[in-house]
Amino acid sequence: MRLRCSFIVLALALLAAACGGSSSGGSNLTLNTGPAPWPNPDNVADRIDAAGLPSSSTESLTVHYHSHVDIFVNGKSEPVASSIGREDQSLFSPLHTHATSGLIHIEAPEEQDFTVAMLFTEWGVRLTNDCIGGYCSPDTELEAYVDGARYTQPISTIVLKKGEEIAIVIGSPPATIPSSWDCLANIDPAIENPAQCADFGQQVPA
Repeated sequence: MRLRCSFIVLALALLAAACGGSSSGGSNLTLNTGPAPWPNPDNVADRIDAAGLPSSSTESLTVHYHSHVDIFVNGKSEPVASSIGREDQSLFSPLHTHATSGLIHIEAPEEQDFTVAMLFTEWGVRLTNDCIGGYCSPDTELEAYVDGARYTQPISTIVLKKGEEIAIVIGSPPATIPSSWDCLANIDPAIENPAQCADFGQQVPA
């Protein structure tokens, strides 16, 4: 009888642990540690939760602005995934993408700092002080620039701001580090609204 009771207790403990793991919102998530380009993430809702952000079935425009992120690997531009922090048109984080242009949409119910760490957590791509995806220092140089100026703090701490150009440079740099972004020339107006380019100092031609 004692052996049977012990087995039941053990089984219940294992079941509780399993249930706890499945509801922890991020404990079972794996990070992409491969080379760029990095695809759209899986488990979107859990990754939004892991980033410490809320999710909603609609976009909130109380706080609404845009930043741009470039990814360069050995001088080559790599795309930013088109559905970070978003699942079709049914689930949205305040921090998300709609296309591979690198235009980062901040559409939030209230003001807060949104960081590169949050973006990469939602993306499911490893970002530490020493590694981005499958690239790690000291074997590969990792740098970031904000509006053309080298960022000297950990890349993860960059705060996304209105009209800001963030260049993440992995390995050898491109010929020119961008200090701004030509929004109108680089978005698909069928996917992203050209009016949003006003955040980058550009107006839609009349």
